[in-house]
Amino acid sequence: MPSARHEKLDVLIRRAAIEKRVHAVARQITADLKGQRVHLVGVLKGACIFLSDLVREIGLETSIDFIAVSTYGAGNESSGQVRMLKDLDSSIAGLHVVLVEDILDTGLTLSYLLRILRQRKPKSLRVAALLDKPSRRVKKVKADYVGFTIPNEFVVGYGLDYAERYRNLKDICILRLPPPDVLAERIPEP
Repeated sequence: MPSARHEKLDVLIRRAAIEKRVHAVARQITADLKGQRVHLVGVLKGACIFLSDLVREIGLETSIDFIAVSTYGAGNESSGQVRMLKDLDSSIAGLHVVLVEDILDTGLTLSYLLRILRQRKPKSLRVAALLDKPSRRVKKVKADYVGFTIPNEFVVGYGLDYAERYRNLKDICILRLPPPDVLAERIPEP
């Protein structure tokens, strides 16, 4: 499905492995919060598919909400600044909250969200990240539940995007962009 922009996709994690790991993470959350109601907070937009699959596998009473932040913009490098785009719809005070993230990369977003959410007095606050890229960590944060630890590659699929593209891929793929000079050669001059 790569576009005419000469981008290349290499499969990193296949759909079957993702399904198996999501099931295992859900079992662990169910065991850790046995008998409790769990409130999942999905970080939009990237975590929406992971959250959708995860919530159906958790064997507890669950509720969900969403929060949206931005650190990337349209590129493939973090801007380093986190800004809130959408806040929660309801209070999390007294709830067992699991923050559901697509990828734990530099830790800037997660550090910001944990600080904000702790101020709202949840009974407990845990993090489930589909992907963990520890080689890029800038802030000292970690997830309680991790789907996969991955190398320092730019990945798309299963909710993760590049400029709002590729979220619908069933596998998680490494996106390889052509060098800037290759793109310049292909653009005809007026």
